[in-house]
Amino acid sequence: MNTQHVIISLGQALLAAGLVLVLLATSFFILEPKVGLGQTTADFTIRTVITDETSFLVVPANVQATTSINGITGGTANGSTTVVVRTNDPQGYNMSIRFFNNGTANAMQGSVVGGNNRIMDYPTSGEPTFNFSTASTSAVFGYTVSVPSFRELDLDPSFRDDGASCNTGSSDATDRCWMEPTISNFQIINTNAPAPASTSTIHFRIHVPNNPSPMVPADTYTATATLTITSN
Repeated sequence: MNTQHVIISLGQALLAAGLVLVLLATSFFILEPKVGLGQTTADFTIRTVITDETSFLVVPANVQATTSINGITGGTANGSTTVVVRTNDPQGYNMSIRFFNNGTANAMQGSVVGGNNRIMDYPTSGEPTFNFSTASTSAVFGYTVSVPSFRELDLDPSFRDDGASCNTGSSDATDRCWMEPTISNFQIINTNAPAPASTSTIHFRIHVPNNPSPMVPADTYTATATLTITSN
């Protein structure tokens, strides 16, 4: 009897264990149908980050004015430099200009060592003025900025005009909005999209009136400017 009882108990235990295994296997295939069906495809992603960069493609060249100027009877000399910027920033870039602080109130200074020869800054009230004024009795130095016609809106609004005034309208009339040189950054370009080659030209003008006051001593006069570009 004891032997028979043991055999019956073992059989029942094996049956119970078998049922548990069947239930576990069934649950696994229900909860993981792809494994049960034999999955043959699997999706995954590959990701990287591209950072923005803004740099000069063509740096500004030194400017030699178109002509020398008579120191007493006066005259006008012009010069320009062109820069090309590239950026992959979706918001574009901005460019500012500042002039070296030479310790005087004016950006263009004579080269005589220990001298005080200088050309006055073109007079404005902190924003470009329409047309280059020659009303001053002193020699003056100023600048303006231009861009290709299809990029007029990249020009800072202060250099745009409506045909009569600056800092208004959307026109980029040639040599119209003139600015005084400043030792702090003044924005001249502001774009809103990537650009493989964004071209801008900075124009400079030195005007000496007839019989200027103060007198302008014979000398070689130089101003140093710095352009700064930043991603938007």
